[in-house]
Amino acid sequence: MKKAFQSTHAESGQSSRREFLARGGKVAVASALAGVAIPRVHAAENNTIRLALIGCGGRGSGAVGNAMNSANGPVKLVAMADVVERRLRASHKNLGKQFGDRVDVPKARQFVGFDAYKKAIDCLGPNDVAMLTNFAAFRPMQMEYAVKKGVNVFMEKSFAPDPPGLRRLIKAGEEAEKKNLKIAAGLQWRHSANRLELIKRIRDGVLGDIQLIRAYRVHPVGPMGKKPPKYDELLWQIRNFTRFFWVSGGLFAEMNVHQIDELCWIKDAWPVSAHGIGGRAANSADHGQGLDSFSIEWTFADGTKAYDVVRWLGGHCHREFATYVHGTKCAAQFNTYGQRRGEPTQIYKDQRIEKDNIVWKTPPEKINSWDAEWNVLLDSIRKDKPQNETKRAAYSNIADLMGRAAVHSGKMITWDEAMASNFQFCADIDSMDYDTKPPVQPDADGRYPVPIPGVWSEI
Repeated sequence: MKKAFQSTHAESGQSSRREFLARGGKVAVASALAGVAIPRVHAAENNTIRLALIGCGGRGSGAVGNAMNSANGPVKLVAMADVVERRLRASHKNLGKQFGDRVDVPKARQFVGFDAYKKAIDCLGPNDVAMLTNFAAFRPMQMEYAVKKGVNVFMEKSFAPDPPGLRRLIKAGEEAEKKNLKIAAGLQWRHSANRLELIKRIRDGVLGDIQLIRAYRVHPVGPMGKKPPKYDELLWQIRNFTRFFWVSGGLFAEMNVHQIDELCWIKDAWPVSAHGIGGRAANSADHGQGLDSFSIEWTFADGTKAYDVVRWLGGHCHREFATYVHGTKCAAQFNTYGQRRGEPTQIYKDQRIEKDNIVWKTPPEKINSWDAEWNVLLDSIRKDKPQNETKRAAYSNIADLMGRAAVHSGKMITWDEAMASNFQFCADIDSMDYDTKPPVQPDADGRYPVPIPGVWSEI
């Protein structure tokens, strides 16, 4: 999750958001460079692949590290963009300490603003990579621009907060295919050697016919507090992106897209319907939009069921982070939280998920999934191998939104309904700037709209 940034809004709270980015008489980088043509960084003789980081929080900075770790380098960071200058500066400083001159981002290539992504992408050339690691709301338009410019893309999950955004992303992916661009999506477990080995065994029939898939993400996530009085409203919502549907799709959509991608990957199909229930604890202090508990059932065309059970509460609640597969012959464990370095998978003798019942288990992985996905992308670029993960990632996100909508609305949601839906949380996202009024507003107690089943609609 991205690190929070501190507000420096004027004490009066009356100055504009542009002034927010230009405190103390110092003009923000984006303003200082307005109208100035930034030359593209030319290809080097050493065949270095250049990166532009768009979204400088913890997730984006971590992805730079994964790229730097790759055996398929060399890579160099040459441009950075964010909506908040302070976050960009902090990321630049930290990455510089870690990677030295492999971070070659002078102030002329540090861009701040809602259109800063364009300036960063403009610094790149063929075979370079635009890293889209900020917020799902902006992913489709940034993807479109990168493809228009003929630049490869690494995009973090999730991929859009609503169906129109995902359809837009799919279309951009189709254009990328025509241009032979490489598109990687941040569902890194698809590149886990151990999970790929278990998938092979599932496809070979070791478990028999798949009857049930179940995922659990049951662990504490603290509530969002009330916005400080002088904190800018739009930037507060962007800072707390997982708490607002329009920015990220919400905490469930943002985090559980991994589990839902696993369910679909294991089944090798997309669900035809979803329904579920969820809610908030009676003593919830959360000011954000999301629920704290979900139980969702997806149904596939052959009747197979897949479940995702979620609870963000702490205290004495049971905790579990795992995915299980049950076939007609036996069961397997596909994912285990707390062992990310080893990322083991295992098969059981029968349906009992017990330590003394394991019949096969993978060894610890030599390369973690986050590094592995960059190895694949950079290898695809250097050897001109086909790689376009857009549609698969977007479809997993559609299944994700089906489950979210089913719980929020209290209705059965079908795949066809989700794919055809024109519902948008923020229809004018492309024109957003620092003076845009946020799509949602708090009530008198500083709380934001929360879904009410039977009333709420988002498909």
